[in-house]
Amino acid sequence: MTGLIIKIISNQYTILTEEGQEVLAVAMGKLRLGSKPLVGDKVEYELLDGRYAIQKILPRKNYLVRPAIANVDQAMIVMSAVQPVFSPLLVDKLIFLISYRDIEPVIVITKMDLVSPNDRINTYINDYVESGYQVIAVGHDRDVEDVRDALKGKITVLTGQSGVGKSTLLNRLDKDFAAATQEISKSMGRGKHTTRHTQLFPVGEGLIADTPGFSSLDFSRIDALTLAGKIHDFRNAGECRFKDCKHVNEPDCAVKKKVELGEISRIRYNNYLETVTLCNKKEDWE
Repeated sequence: MTGLIIKIISNQYTILTEEGQEVLAVAMGKLRLGSKPLVGDKVEYELLDGRYAIQKILPRKNYLVRPAIANVDQAMIVMSAVQPVFSPLLVDKLIFLISYRDIEPVIVITKMDLVSPNDRINTYINDYVESGYQVIAVGHDRDVEDVRDALKGKITVLTGQSGVGKSTLLNRLDKDFAAATQEISKSMGRGKHTTRHTQLFPVGEGLIADTPGFSSLDFSRIDALTLAGKIHDFRNAGECRFKDCKHVNEPDCAVKKKVELGEISRIRYNNYLETVTLCNKKEDWE
């Protein structure tokens, strides 16, 4: 049988079956010799001596180390228009990290009811939309159906600064999900034997990862040349003179030409220049 791991606590694995049921399973010893199972893994399992046992991890399309999760379809970058102020640099750094792992970024901007039509946030939104990114703007005066639709049929992780309204957004999407994650957060903070774990919850006909989020912008294992090839804005720039062009100081760079022509966002490019200097470095942001 095949299923999806939606929760791991200690050596207990909760599998969502193809029939939509949840069963508890253990991992066979042979699995511990290789990559250990992660939340989000598609697995083959069977019933042995009255208990379910995971026999095989099916190939992953991607994975994250922190939070520990596999086969992520998209990451929702939740940022506020105000309080805290919107930071395109922070958003772009997250986009670059997410894209590096072949995960689609989706930008959700909260508190849009608190800004005027001529606020600078609208310039940033247009810049992202024109560059091909999905942007969803929400506020107390707008529903969250676009967010719900974006979650449908996908495994999603959430990231964003404290105070941007993630809890409010989750509560509007699904009060049961919000209550469950709050209860888990409380339990994690009490007692010696509580376990910090990743879990997938059904929301909007998709699955959202309840995770600690990205606690730092870690570029320590990011290869600059690989990063340059992963950035959505640069994909259709054309051929550069050098195959190993990082789009920084190299001559005859197609990306730099497109920036000068206004066909690639100068905001994103400048943020890329700042970010590429951080490769093999790490910085805290929360």
